[in-house]
Amino acid sequence: MPQTANDNLVIDLGVLSAEPAHEYHAKAGEYLSSHQLLDFMACPWLYRKKQLGLIEDHDSPALLIGRATHVRILEGRDAYETQFAIGGPINPRTGKPFGSTTKAFAEWAEAQGRPVLSHDHVELIEQMASGVAMNDEAVDLLLYGRSEGVIRTTYCDTPCQARFDWIHPHRGVVDLKTTADLTWFENDAKRRRYHNQMAFYQAVLGQVIDELVPVYLIGIEKTEPFRCGVWRLGDNTLAIARQENEEAIRRLRRAWEIDAFPTGYEVIRILDFP
Repeated sequence: MPQTANDNLVIDLGVLSAEPAHEYHAKAGEYLSSHQLLDFMACPWLYRKKQLGLIEDHDSPALLIGRATHVRILEGRDAYETQFAIGGPINPRTGKPFGSTTKAFAEWAEAQGRPVLSHDHVELIEQMASGVAMNDEAVDLLLYGRSEGVIRTTYCDTPCQARFDWIHPHRGVVDLKTTADLTWFENDAKRRRYHNQMAFYQAVLGQVIDELVPVYLIGIEKTEPFRCGVWRLGDNTLAIARQENEEAIRRLRRAWEIDAFPTGYEVIRILDFP
């Protein structure tokens, strides 16, 4: 069992592999990720349908903006402008960009050969980047470290993989989350099982470095006033989440053994209000 990190934490960033996102996701059939585990915890049948390719992951505008925001904030402007076509063509009559629903924009987007971001999307992403830059704690966490590093190891007798948003060698694991309203971020974190996700990251990294390092969430609003907040997950919360994860992994292994992935609603329930 990895030990809890002390105040003199030094994480060897050399344990992280550099790997494009598409290569990482291509190994989803060989390694368990935090998102797959969360799918199974929510509904085993959901997990299985995704494994069978019965549910397609559509690149919605919200997912595109979220991915672009991560690149802009964590990997920097150069990577952002390399991976995404930004802005679009300018209307010569108005001197302003064509709207994202115009024919001119559609023709430009088709010719780019990479994901495109409209002028409005670019402005939104820059507002979020500015919001993060206004929070000193967030800036300190992201001042030094490595983004999008990959680790593969065995955890709970199961091949696992994790792709970390950010690891600061002296602070720990950092994950960036966008949110509609920071006021409700803690409720959203519980509902979306961020604590289970982060406990998985902590444990997978711990298998390699033999330490359980601190983990942080940076939340940034995607609407005005674009507030940014930082949360460190409590040790007790992580310990409970780690126990939940390990029990879920054992149930997942058993599900594969007997080829049973229930919905969780196979029996009649009683609906009785007081």
